[in-house]
Amino acid sequence: MSLADHLREVRKRLIISAIGMVVAMIVAFILTDPIIVAMTEPVRIVQELRGEEANVSFMYTTITGAFDQRLRISFAVGILLSAPIWLWQIWAFLMPGLTRKEIRYTIGFAAAAIPLFFAGAFVGWLVMPHIIEVMAGFTTDFASNNYDAKLYYDFIFKLVLAVGIAFVLPVFLVALNFAGIMSGKAIAKGWRTAVLIACLFAGLATPAADIPSMLLLAGVLTVLYFLAAGLTLLLDRRRAKRAPKLLEPSA
Repeated sequence: MSLADHLREVRKRLIISAIGMVVAMIVAFILTDPIIVAMTEPVRIVQELRGEEANVSFMYTTITGAFDQRLRISFAVGILLSAPIWLWQIWAFLMPGLTRKEIRYTIGFAAAAIPLFFAGAFVGWLVMPHIIEVMAGFTTDFASNNYDAKLYYDFIFKLVLAVGIAFVLPVFLVALNFAGIMSGKAIAKGWRTAVLIACLFAGLATPAADIPSMLLLAGVLTVLYFLAAGLTLLLDRRRAKRAPKLLEPSA
């Protein structure tokens, strides 16, 4: 294809992706009520735990705050709902330039990364209520919890996104091994650092007082790391067995 044809192809893919995102965002905007109800459930739990005298509420600091929050939620959820469309457009644009081997690797990495990301996001969503409950427990009896709605949403979104990305990191380790950048032995040797980073990340993502959630998250991340290290060691061993055969002179 000529440069002009490539540009037309890019424009076509972008238009289809944009239409899919806009439609998904409109649907997400309609569904913001149940999403907000699910997000604010921990606040109602805190209200019940602290009793009727507790003042636990949301606060909008601007006139358009409530509307802005719905737009932000619809934007994030819309991108998620339209992911099959724009991911397919990216894949359809890149696939003609890939070899069969590269296509297999790409499909394999995507098949592993996408479920891991959603699994991590789900774990983050499960951990989130415990974090809010534990942190609200530090509020004294003569104080109240008035959560800024924008900051509350940012906290939940960043937590879910961070845990989701953390679950995908082992896939990137395997990708680095495929590319020959890191050997399986080097990845396995760094297990102490990996465990330390997993514990630090879990400690930052969960409050210090919520030990079970912290151990659960750190344990899952550590297991994923060791699975990635084991897989890269097997791949290196397989390459080492193939190398002598490739070096043998043909008859």
